[in-house]
Amino acid sequence: MVLLDGLQRLGCSALRNVGYVGRMGLFLGNTLACSLTPPWKPWLFLRRLHFVGVQSVPVILLTGAFTGMVLALQGFYALNRFGSDAFLGPLVAMSLVRELGPVLAALMVTGRAGSAITAEIGIMRIGEQLDAIELMGLNPFRYVVVPNLFAALVAMPLLTAMFDVAGIWGGYLVGVRMLGLGGGTYLAEIAQHLRGSDILGGVWKSLTFGVIICWVSCYKGYHAGFGAEGVSRATTQAVVLSSVLILVWDYFMTAALF
Repeated sequence: MVLLDGLQRLGCSALRNVGYVGRMGLFLGNTLACSLTPPWKPWLFLRRLHFVGVQSVPVILLTGAFTGMVLALQGFYALNRFGSDAFLGPLVAMSLVRELGPVLAALMVTGRAGSAITAEIGIMRIGEQLDAIELMGLNPFRYVVVPNLFAALVAMPLLTAMFDVAGIWGGYLVGVRMLGLGGGTYLAEIAQHLRGSDILGGVWKSLTFGVIICWVSCYKGYHAGFGAEGVSRATTQAVVLSSVLILVWDYFMTAALF
């Protein structure tokens, strides 16, 4: 009996997880269907773009600059042991453009904008505003979810590029101004070794990360439980799940692209 009870609980847990994945998949499919068919809401898109993109610029620049500075500081002493400190520029640039830039920018946007999107939609859910939109014969996805998707798709590549540039110049500040590496060497080696495929791979990553952030954040907010506890739980789950999915998906994207 104990074995059968354990198998029953395991089966119920597996069915719940499969159902959860299925509901998230249907939510994403509905979002993509609404995003590809008119009418679109450009004024809502601009508002969400300002929130997701413009308001995230300071934290992106600050994080990117210090990430590049740390990379340069650690990389210089590691390369210096092998007499290869001239390659500090490519080390910093390729690390940022291919991996750290898209991933860290996405994690920063998740913590700043994704959590706020979840909380906002969750409050609309418990305040019955989403139900009111449906009662008026309107599709809540077009007003709540699709503008966030478009904003994330536009903002994430731009924020990632800002992160990369800030990180490269942060590495320049440490490597050239503090550690004595030649400025021409730093920049020339980047131009020689950084390829277009590296940049394009980072762009593709940032686009998919934007979809993940919007998808998870909007889903968790749309299905938030009632009360302040339900909204706070949905916000926490959105940040954690988005961060995990970004890191997992980054592995598969890296394996496919590079």
